[in-house]
Amino acid sequence: MSEIEIKVPNIGDFKNVEVIEVLVSEGQTLKKNDPLITIESDKSSVEIPSNFDGKIKTLKIKVGDKVSEGDLILILKNIDEVQERVEKKPAIENEINKTQEIKQGTQKISTDQNKVFKISSASPKVRKFARELGVDINQVAGSERKGRVIESDVKLFVASKSNNFIKNENKSNEKIKQEYSHSEFGEVEIKDIPRVKKLSAKYLMNSWTNVPHVTNHDEADITELEEFRSSLTDIYTGEKKKITPLAFIVKALTASLKKFPNFNSSIDDMDGGKMTVKKYYHIGIAVDTPHGLMVPKLRNADNKNINLISSELKNLSDQCRNLKIDKKELFGGSMTITSLGGIGGSFFTPIINFPEVAILGIGRTEKKQVFLDGKFVTRIMLPLSLSYDHRIIDGAEAARFNNELKENLGKNFAYKLAV
Repeated sequence: MSEIEIKVPNIGDFKNVEVIEVLVSEGQTLKKNDPLITIESDKSSVEIPSNFDGKIKTLKIKVGDKVSEGDLILILKNIDEVQERVEKKPAIENEINKTQEIKQGTQKISTDQNKVFKISSASPKVRKFARELGVDINQVAGSERKGRVIESDVKLFVASKSNNFIKNENKSNEKIKQEYSHSEFGEVEIKDIPRVKKLSAKYLMNSWTNVPHVTNHDEADITELEEFRSSLTDIYTGEKKKITPLAFIVKALTASLKKFPNFNSSIDDMDGGKMTVKKYYHIGIAVDTPHGLMVPKLRNADNKNINLISSELKNLSDQCRNLKIDKKELFGGSMTITSLGGIGGSFFTPIINFPEVAILGIGRTEKKQVFLDGKFVTRIMLPLSLSYDHRIIDGAEAARFNNELKENLGKNFAYKLAV
């Protein structure tokens, strides 16, 4: 029986590069152009296909190996000779095999069958994306022609696994709760869960289980903004104005949303392939109340100056704490800001307020030594935690959004924000 050696072909400037995926196994039947391995250099990933039909006799490579042009990947049996040998089996041998298969029934599984597995068709870029998320791409159902896997398929796969995991965790927790009572371990007090927290819980669970969250952490230099804010005085009384940094953040965020409209959108039906891009700018403000967290909307923030925003923020907070807020005012937002600055802490991972696609978390400002213009200087830094829906916003876009937001909070924009 003739054997064919499959070697690494001419792959340009790829030399001594790492094998990051082995897409086949011994005993597997191949067709010409089927992918064999994926290699990756500092520049890109490349799939190496088979240039012959056949059946794999010996695999000579594994994940982590370094390869160059001419290195042996595998040894292939000629598929025509394999087929010819099968066809020439004596009739009596076939009958014996049939009898054995009947006796063994469903317990008989051939060696070749054990080694056959699904190979998903996908670009090296998508394969790399799946690896970064810890996903076996061969388990992902492709939505493109001939089952080809694209990036959105991987994201949906991750979301479905997350849902199943959380459901299983909830079932597990229920069993633990049924097994023991808290009072068996000591004194307890039974209290009602606040109604606001009950209402918000289902929205939080829906968002966390159905939206693939990613959080981008960064810091904004707001030294000049703080100096400008502290210098504001009432033109009639001469007294200093009490305007919180949050009012400036609202204006800066609104300006950023205008430049990055994907952040001012919602996905109502992922399967339908449609998204709603909002032309209004209603900023949600997370308000900490004795009853639980509430998120009223500051409407049309793009048409209001700092004084008006500051006044409305106070009114909204008071209405929430006194449970005087209209239910409708908790819906219809563009993006939400949640601030821990008044309490403490720096970075965290805020949960997106569905159906919005992003949320901005603000930490407490801190004076830090920053290397600027060739020397270390003291600057006031604001921690930013931007969580976003990875189905509609990718990492690069999120990083650019944060850069824009930092620019809007910086010295070149502080005065404009007050207008």
